[in-house]
Amino acid sequence: MLFAQAPTSAIQEAATTGNAQAQFTLANDYFHARYVTLNYAEMLTWYRKSAAQGFAPAQNQLGSMYENNIGVSQNYKRAATYYRLAANQGFAPAQYSLASLFEAGHGVHRDYKQALAWYRKAADQSLSTAEREVGYFYQCGLGVKRDYAQALVWYRRAAEHGNSDAENQLGYMAGEGWGQPQNYDEALSWYYKAAEHGNAQAQENIGYIFQHGTGVKTDYVQAMSWFNKAAAQGNSDAENQLGWMCQFGQGLAIDNAKALTWYGLAADQGNRQGKNNLQIFTDDLQDNGGQWQNATVAVSDAVIAQAQRWASIRDLHGRIDKLEAEALYQDDLVEQLTHTGNGKTGAVVKMINATGSVIAVKFRIEAEKYRAEAARLRDQLAQIESQNQPSVGVPAP
Repeated sequence: MLFAQAPTSAIQEAATTGNAQAQFTLANDYFHARYVTLNYAEMLTWYRKSAAQGFAPAQNQLGSMYENNIGVSQNYKRAATYYRLAANQGFAPAQYSLASLFEAGHGVHRDYKQALAWYRKAADQSLSTAEREVGYFYQCGLGVKRDYAQALVWYRRAAEHGNSDAENQLGYMAGEGWGQPQNYDEALSWYYKAAEHGNAQAQENIGYIFQHGTGVKTDYVQAMSWFNKAAAQGNSDAENQLGWMCQFGQGLAIDNAKALTWYGLAADQGNRQGKNNLQIFTDDLQDNGGQWQNATVAVSDAVIAQAQRWASIRDLHGRIDKLEAEALYQDDLVEQLTHTGNGKTGAVVKMINATGSVIAVKFRIEAEKYRAEAARLRDQLAQIESQNQPSVGVPAP
């Protein structure tokens, strides 16, 4: 569990006197403890003070908060503005984030060439995530002619800098024979490297290899072991595969209750195969009332419990962030109404103030409601995080 820690007096003093680095550090203290303290207002205040002085890390952080609805209403255009301010100063993480907006078309027109240009700027500073993305663009031919050889160059460069996603991609390309002779042994070797670094997608890929006997002897025990590792970290593909194994008895007795649970966890994350399998399996079970009843009983399984815990924590984090963002938005509306009459005189001021006061009360009440719900979810989060969890060989979320 993350406990709040009071910022040091030296940082507080330096931030108060206008030091941009100290303001950023102070905001980070509030940011990392936000699910405990719910002090989003202070967090935003100090990030904004630092960003207003042109401090690139603070500008980048505000961009991330606007992009991801953390303490502020989601606004991709504002995210792009903040990212660009930092990116133009050569701040590699902001260059990467701005590129991702161009890639997705969020807040800006989708433009793969612009995205690649910004990824390259960040990659030239050895940001491994950007190096991986450059490799991906060459692999898929996004904004550039497809070139597997170049993709391999960039993936290897990112892997040398410790990027496990790049290691996973190198495994995939070896297994597919893209830009090189197909080599399942090399693919598995790269997957193992990424898995050792905790990469859940690589763990799922290893499980898939053993499940289907791709270049190795089929081994359902090995497959399930790797799927478990990935699923415990919230990997929806692994959750779907575990549902399949439980449904069809691959390496274990058929267990409809576990299959239904795993498909449900995958579907809740938007996994397309998980959704399809859940729907088909549900329809089949409901055609036989007895099977449906037996499949809907609670299951006792350590990995399922950890996957559910991971999903609950992620969900609570997102809900708290959105509630606090909405509460702060209501606060802003109150502030705007409070100063509506400034610069006006006489009857106009009286009318505006009277009307504004009534509406402001409504906004204050709404803000209190959002904060009360956030506090309730915070207590729920603390309870989940404090629960002892059996180890399944992966880090806690």
